[in-house]
Amino acid sequence: MDSQTTKMISNAYQALAHSYSPYSKFSVACCICTDKDNLYTGVNVENSSYGLAVCAETSAISAMVSAGEQRIKSMVVLAGTNSLCSPCGACRQRIYEFSTPDTLIHLCNKDSILRSLTINELLPLAFKFDFNS
Repeated sequence: MDSQTTKMISNAYQALAHSYSPYSKFSVACCICTDKDNLYTGVNVENSSYGLAVCAETSAISAMVSAGEQRIKSMVVLAGTNSLCSPCGACRQRIYEFSTPDTLIHLCNKDSILRSLTINELLPLAFKFDFNS
């Protein structure tokens, strides 16, 4: 594991403490590394109206876009349970929107990578709008 990924896991693990998950008790954190090597973290933020909850991946993507960036080089996702936590379907599509075929998604615990996938492995046959048609 390279030093950048180690730092991403550490950042995500530190952010995990800020998860707002009083309903599910399932905290999730994410750290994105952009093509400019900047890091952005996010956590899940639940709401008593469940449909208004925000996933950690969406939170991190929003922070990245708010900072003026739009390309994910790699991403770390981890849960407070310290077991493998894969992005939901909606987040997979959101990740795809800002990825390249080389984007790696690392599913981690607090210490290491449990599994790494490219965005196309995570979301085969993703919806893609073709501006040229």
